[in-house]
Amino acid sequence: MSGAGSAARPQLLVARRVPPAVAERARREFGAVVVEQDMNAEEALRALRELDVPALFTGPKVKLTAAHAAELPPGLRVIANASVGYDHMDVAACRDRGVLVTNAPDVLTDCTADLTMMLIINACRRASEYAAIMRDGWRKPYGMPDLLGQRVSGRTLGIVGMGRIGQAVAQRARGFGMRVLYHNRHRLPAELEAGAEYVARLEDLLPRSEILSLHLPASPQAGALMNRDTFALLPRGAVFVNAARGSLVDEDALIEALQSGQLFAAGLDVFRSEPDFDRRLAELPNTFLTPHVASATVETRDAMGFRALDNVAAVLAGRAPPDAV
Repeated sequence: MSGAGSAARPQLLVARRVPPAVAERARREFGAVVVEQDMNAEEALRALRELDVPALFTGPKVKLTAAHAAELPPGLRVIANASVGYDHMDVAACRDRGVLVTNAPDVLTDCTADLTMMLIINACRRASEYAAIMRDGWRKPYGMPDLLGQRVSGRTLGIVGMGRIGQAVAQRARGFGMRVLYHNRHRLPAELEAGAEYVARLEDLLPRSEILSLHLPASPQAGALMNRDTFALLPRGAVFVNAARGSLVDEDALIEALQSGQLFAAGLDVFRSEPDFDRRLAELPNTFLTPHVASATVETRDAMGFRALDNVAAVLAGRAPPDAV
């Protein structure tokens, strides 16, 4: 761990690796102790007890259960997540200890939507196969019937979860002349729909979706949204994309659908087990896979870190944090 290099008592533990600009601000404003390797929950608890800081900057590797929350030191006031999701921690248990929990909404929207379109295009156009051919040296000519993908422009895109990211994906899809359908818990106002068609039942959306993209949080109680039954409702030859949560998908069912031709292809940024994902997915020619990197741009990762630090600054100054959860 490294600190600010001064005698001032640190106010913040940054328990995950962060970009240089975020680390510099954390040290400058809070005398932060910044780790060089991501901590897990037990390591973070030990460091909190040792440092006695009022703020923790954390991430998904610090999986705080109710038992962990019960051990939080009494001086801790805020746990700041530098991401939208906070399902790696028991928020209610932390609140019961008098600790505020914050997240970082909005800042990931554009980059996640950009990556979703990358998944759509690369899955439809067989990018993994094309790239493999070129890396192998491309010495065989291909003719008109060979290596045919699916056109993206003009197709019907089904979006499940029409929050900020879903809306941003719809905006980009309209640039490709795509027809956009969406399923959401509630219908959006017309100005947010921007021409997208609301479908109240998932079972009615799926048969109409040539391309399906998920943009909703995981629900442990509900289990996998996409399973054998729901994949079977898609039109044969559909394309499936997931940049939301790996737990939304039964991966055995997904692999079966890809092998049988029920799905033409899949583009995935998230998996049920990360980073030790099911390698059968990588062995299929009709998958385009990325290692959970939707937010991985300099601008977005800096913005995520700065948003977490904004929340820390508010709490330590006695103000309500902008992003309490």
